Amino acid sequence: MSTGRAVAGDWAIAAGVATTLLVTGLSGGHPATGPGLLGYALLPAGGLALAARRRAPVAVLVATGLCAVGYQAAGFDVPAVAYLFAVYAAVRAGHRGVTVAVSAAMLAALPLAALASGLHDTGEAFARARGALELAWLLAAGAAGEALRQAERRAEEAERTREETARRRADEERLRIARELHDSLTHQISIVRLQADVAVHVARRRGEQVPDALLAIQQAGREAARELRATLEALRDDGTTPPRGLDQVPELVERARTIGLDATLTIAGQRPDVPDAVDRTVYRIVQESLTNVARHAGAAAASVRIDFRPDALAVRVDDDGRATPDTAPVPGAGLLGMRERVTALGGRLRTEPRGGGGFTVEAELPVGRAS
Repeated sequence: MSTGRAVAGDWAIAAGVATTLLVTGLSGGHPATGPGLLGYALLPAGGLALAARRRAPVAVLVATGLCAVGYQAAGFDVPAVAYLFAVYAAVRAGHRGVTVAVSAAMLAALPLAALASGLHDTGEAFARARGALELAWLLAAGAAGEALRQAERRAEEAERTREETARRRADEERLRIARELHDSLTHQISIVRLQADVAVHVARRRGEQVPDALLAIQQAGREAARELRATLEALRDDGTTPPRGLDQVPELVERARTIGLDATLTIAGQRPDVPDAVDRTVYRIVQESLTNVARHAGAAAASVRIDFRPDALAVRVDDDGRATPDTAPVPGAGLLGMRERVTALGGRLRTEPRGGGGFTVEAELPVGRAS
């Protein structure tokens, strides 16, 4: 049930109970002065308090109990209907101990309230109290609340079990795919790389020109091996491996240098407590950007800059590659995935060619309320 419908239902029940209590009290013909006025006010007040029974079940339990005792003391022989509703709500919310304690106090207070209303016969006072709060109805309200609470708890446990089962099956399937990829592709790619490396080596030792196709095969083999290794690592990741984040960005820059790219890293500002999601996203942005530079940009240099600001973290990667303002970039899976990550965190991403040549990837991620 939606929140709006639940609130409307609560108010409808509260208004119905309040009306019932007031009509029952009016039928008794009490005077509209002194204690009578107080009783007439307490009758609907106890019913209307039920509108808040979901938000504050214990407070409503106490309030309806006090209203019942109050209008009994004012001389109104009216059943404590609102209190029974409050007992049901409190038990359903899990407040069994408090409900028992308040109900025990009610059972003791109602005869005293009946005596305070002017009755001098103790037996009649107890009879009126018993009529106002029949013990059987009280137990029934509590039992109904407890039964529904147990049913809701079992439903929650069943849902949690289904989620855990689905997650376990997904993990098992991911590991199965990783094993199959490893068994079917790793060996074949290794053979291709080895044969290409040997052929290039032999050709160079003989002083022959290495065919461009052979060099392309050699490079493609290396890229395929690297991609497969990254894919297998992602598939095997079960959440127990250390996450990659800001602390590993220098490793990415150093790795870019090892393949001949003049890569630099600049960090400005004082590092705040960065949410885990932002931490991982910055790493992925830098990783994807440097990978694109190495593969597609034809660049000689790249710069990575991370700015820590009071409420945001900005990361920017520039290169001096072939991209120009005249050529519109074709968004690949890497850039699309990057944008999805940034958008999910409420940040902004800018990817475009630079005015003087090359390409820029710039992201701004909020750190104040990110999770």
